[in-house]
Amino acid sequence: MEMQAKIQKAVDFKLEGHRCYKEKKFREAIGKYHRALLQLKGVHGSEVELLNQAASKLTEEQRRAVESTEIECYDSLTACLLQSELVNYERVKEYCLKVLGHQQDHFKAMYRAGIAFYHLGDYECALRYLRDAKSREPTDTNVLRYIQLTEMKMSKSGQQVRESGKEALG
Repeated sequence: MEMQAKIQKAVDFKLEGHRCYKEKKFREAIGKYHRALLQLKGVHGSEVELLNQAASKLTEEQRRAVESTEIECYDSLTACLLQSELVNYERVKEYCLKVLGHQQDHFKAMYRAGIAFYHLGDYECALRYLRDAKSREPTDTNVLRYIQLTEMKMSKSGQQVRESGKEALG
C-alpha cells in the first residue's frame, strides 16, 4: 500500500475511534486507535533508522499528518483508558509521555500524566505534571483537586517517614 493510502487509512481508523468514544464504546475505540497507530508504524516504522528512511520519503504535509494522527490517537487512548473499570495507569503514563514528547505544552497529556503518576504512587512526578497543567489552565478544578490530593499524600507519607524514624530511634 502506498504511503498516502496508509496515512489515510490511519486517519479513518482514528475518526472511527472518535465516533466509538462519543458513543461511549471505549473498548472498541481503543481497538480503532491501535489500528490507526499500526497503520502509521507501516508508514514510519518504530525503529529510528526506519523512521529516518521513511521520513525522507514523506512530504512535509504527510509527515505533519502522521505526527498529528499519532498524537491524537495516543491522547484519545489515554481518555479511553481512564474510562476503564480497572485503569492501567502505567499505560496511561506511557501514552501521555509519548504525546508530551511531541507537544510539551499539551494540557490534557500533562493533566493525565499527573493522574497516572499519582495513582502509581510517584507523587513528586505527579505534582510536577499537575503544576505544569495548572500553569496552562490555572482555574481547572480537576487539576486543582489532584494537586490538593497529591500534596496531602506527600505530607502524609512525609509524616509516616518521620514517625517511623522516631520509632527506630526509640
